[in-house]
Amino acid sequence: MELSTAKAIVTGGASGLGLAVAERVIAAGGRVALLDVQEDAGRAQAAPLGERASFHRCDVTDEANVNAAVSAAHAALGGLTLVVNCAGVIGAGRLLGRDGPMSGAFFTKVVQINLVGTLLVDKAAAALMQHEPANADGERGLLVHTSSVAAYEGQIGQIAYSATKAGVIGMVLPMARELARFGIRVMAIAPGIFETPMAAGMTDELRASLGAQVPFPSRLGRPAEFAELVAAIYANPMLNGETIRLDGAIRMQPK
Repeated sequence: MELSTAKAIVTGGASGLGLAVAERVIAAGGRVALLDVQEDAGRAQAAPLGERASFHRCDVTDEANVNAAVSAAHAALGGLTLVVNCAGVIGAGRLLGRDGPMSGAFFTKVVQINLVGTLLVDKAAAALMQHEPANADGERGLLVHTSSVAAYEGQIGQIAYSATKAGVIGMVLPMARELARFGIRVMAIAPGIFETPMAAGMTDELRASLGAQVPFPSRLGRPAEFAELVAAIYANPMLNGETIRLDGAIRMQPK
């Protein structure tokens, strides 16, 4: 598939990795719908992308809201061939913290946003994507999950986050197998430490320290590099049912 003709939904599109993907799609000539719970930021980011971009408020934990937002985005795009799930939260917290054991409500909230939210967007999108006209390979579209290296090397305080990021990987293969008959591929990307709003609160010293832990290149990842991988996956039909680490060969330490 060619990114120049992509009709893409990007959740978490108001900032960070999601915004970088939206910008990449627009630069290639495609169309994009930014979905985000941050309404003001979402509209502000969609405006400079031009007439081929739109914004739709979406709370990924609300099934009815997801269905409505995906449907509205589909109408604005005139179809749907790409979904990139970037909406998520870090959800840092220890099992046994200073204020006592982690609450079940806290864990559930992180699961609802990162894991259930991804599923809700996927199923709403796939229900529409299955009706897209197929290309010569019989392909109709691609779903991308944003995981994390924390799915493999979760650090202290990342119990909830790591569980959800492993969960979005776990859905990839069975989903790819099920949707194969419709010509819909499913992939996941597991980024390392990237320059995103989640990292914006770090001191310069901490940012430099984290960057130095990356074997090569010894720096934090750039959102544009994540977007380039999405573009490469979209273009290569043999990439299906798999997770790609995008991390400069870092392996996270316990803390």
